[in-house]
Amino acid sequence: MSSIKLILRNNKVDKAGEAPLYLRVIKDRKTKFISLSLKLKPNEWDEDKQKVKKNHSNSTRLNAYISQKVADAKGEIADLERRNQSTTARKLKEAIKGKPLTNFFDYSDNLCEKRKDTLAYSTYKNYKTYLKKFEKFVGHRELMFEDITVTTLKDFASYCSSTLGNNNTTINFSLKIMKIMFKEAQKEDLIPLDLFPFNKFTVKKEKSTKRYLTAEQFQDFMDLEVSNKDKAQIIKDMFIFSVFAGGLRFGDMLELKWKNYDKKNGRITKIIRKTNRQHSVRIGQKAVEILEKYQQKDQKQEDIIFPFANIDKTYFTDKEHRNLITGRAIALSNMYLRKMGTRLELPFNLSFHISRHTFATRALNNGMRIEHVSKLMDHSDIGITQVYAKIISSELDNAVDKYIN
Repeated sequence: MSSIKLILRNNKVDKAGEAPLYLRVIKDRKTKFISLSLKLKPNEWDEDKQKVKKNHSNSTRLNAYISQKVADAKGEIADLERRNQSTTARKLKEAIKGKPLTNFFDYSDNLCEKRKDTLAYSTYKNYKTYLKKFEKFVGHRELMFEDITVTTLKDFASYCSSTLGNNNTTINFSLKIMKIMFKEAQKEDLIPLDLFPFNKFTVKKEKSTKRYLTAEQFQDFMDLEVSNKDKAQIIKDMFIFSVFAGGLRFGDMLELKWKNYDKKNGRITKIIRKTNRQHSVRIGQKAVEILEKYQQKDQKQEDIIFPFANIDKTYFTDKEHRNLITGRAIALSNMYLRKMGTRLELPFNLSFHISRHTFATRALNNGMRIEHVSKLMDHSDIGITQVYAKIISSELDNAVDKYIN
């Protein structure tokens, strides 16, 4: 429960001999004072009756004003406590002063819809999915930003781990999306800058493992015979092409058109789907040979190079449709690649993204400068590429330990 009382701050008497009158709010043994923008002389205030004495010339008017303020404050407190058990003294103060509290879920949903056209559709869907997960944990939507405390985050992380079986990477991604909502609300001055519980709680990051094919494994993969009756051969060619074409991502490979290929200069140029930046990379001879397999006499510049999925006009204009097509294609490609990996007895599940990691480690092993690798992979920060340099360094250390000790 909370309490409210009128207090004349006699310790703040000004030169005119007047002291300010405040509303004092106590909640959970924490106190907040709210100014009523009213000053009285100490002998004009009746502390016991909580009223202005009759010796003040405007006592009747002031007492009516004060009574209304107290009634309004009690109404705000009752309303907040009815719908929110975690109300704090500070939130009561803000409500009484007239500053509205911001609902976390309403704000987050609205922000997602505002950004829907600028975000990648997969990112938009992730935001919505992970916010829904947090809503399911809370159990209702009447949650203000101020209600999300360090304890809330700890309980949510525990719920994700024990109930949902999420690993730390997934939990951190959930928290990352919540952080974004907090920072955006702060930019709009809807919540105070010091309201950021994430500074006091972290989930340990799991050590990431970049899977890639060694030179021997990649050669075995290229030598592996697969059926030409289904799309296994196409995805195998796409994987190899990516390794020899700067580690192009699956989404960009899927929609690659002949107009993106400059045959004369052996170069691929296209707008990268993830970064929306134009990217140009010179491809290796092996990649050129793969392209030659798919060339047709009557092909047009707008034709898709690798016929792995049904890439129609709607794919390029409708984000939701593109996400659906891409999702199905990823699932199908990884099914084929897992089977190939099993036949090769790889110690991990083979997926298309491993082609990107394989390009990076091969390039660094062959002496390519890290900044060039970073540029070819279209990384926004060379720090991202340095992960691969650490892999190479670790391999060298292992070789020393094995053969020189």
